[in-house]
Amino acid sequence: MNEVSNMSFVERLQNFLFYFYMDLFFLKFWRDEWDGYYSNVLGRPTTLCETMGKAEIWLIRTYWDFEFPRPFLPNFEFVGGLHCKPAKPLPKEMEEFVQSSGEHGIVVFSLGSMVYKLTDEKSNVIARALSQLPQKVLWRYKGKKPETLGSNTRIYDWIPQNDLLGHPLTKAFITHGGTNGIYEAIYHGIPMVGIPIFADQHDNIAHLRAKGAAVELDFSTLKTQDLVDALNTVINNSTYKENALRLSKIHHDQPVKPLDRAVFWIEFVMRHKGAKHLRPAAHHLTWYQYHCLDVLAFLFMCTAIAVFILAKCCLFCCKRCGRIAKRKKE
Repeated sequence: MNEVSNMSFVERLQNFLFYFYMDLFFLKFWRDEWDGYYSNVLGRPTTLCETMGKAEIWLIRTYWDFEFPRPFLPNFEFVGGLHCKPAKPLPKEMEEFVQSSGEHGIVVFSLGSMVYKLTDEKSNVIARALSQLPQKVLWRYKGKKPETLGSNTRIYDWIPQNDLLGHPLTKAFITHGGTNGIYEAIYHGIPMVGIPIFADQHDNIAHLRAKGAAVELDFSTLKTQDLVDALNTVINNSTYKENALRLSKIHHDQPVKPLDRAVFWIEFVMRHKGAKHLRPAAHHLTWYQYHCLDVLAFLFMCTAIAVFILAKCCLFCCKRCGRIAKRKKE
């Protein structure tokens, strides 16, 4: 689900129900499997939650160029983009194809390593859209060559994605919204067309859409004209490029590079044999202590006793006043 900083009531309701459903789904179908896996690996009975709760440092694969402000614990370190680096020269054949694009530039297209094949219908819809662009397109795809593939599009089993995104002729990046890919685009300041398919991809693209650096399309209902319009928007509307460059500047303006920060904190934990001073005490509380249920129960009991005593006193006073009034009448 989309997790952005400003949501309507309907979006907040959808998010609430989605996360509630996912919690129930995890408890019913995944918890036992993961608990068994970690128990086998560690050689003793344990649970996923117990194992994760013992982590000394969490290295988070995002950064504040991408994230929205929210509170985190002191043992959370953001290292988003730690794999990114300056672009290297492209292979000769690929560079020649890129240079042949002239002033129009190129579009880089990849749906990641897990989606390497599409149905014939979907691949032809996409290829037909790409053929209508003035840009040259480099498409990472291992499926059957689409019948509608244009002369401006070349298909590769693998592409040097980081090097292509860092090329000065790159105008846009069509992505499924994987964290590695979007951080390479942020690193090089490239606007995106997001076609999320599963997992965290919808949320990732929602972040970029909210920050004005991407346009989102629905993979299940994708039409040729939808993709053409989206690409023309991010390429010809300078706002998307400006927002992408703004995120890139934020990403590069860090006192320590993400990779160096990750290395430092890993070595920090090794040097000090942990980071106990950064771990919150919540990890050692029982579930009822964590949710303050014992405190709430105590306060409820105190309130109930006070109300009971007050009610008894009122009832006693009423009865006494009734007796006094009755005696006066007699």
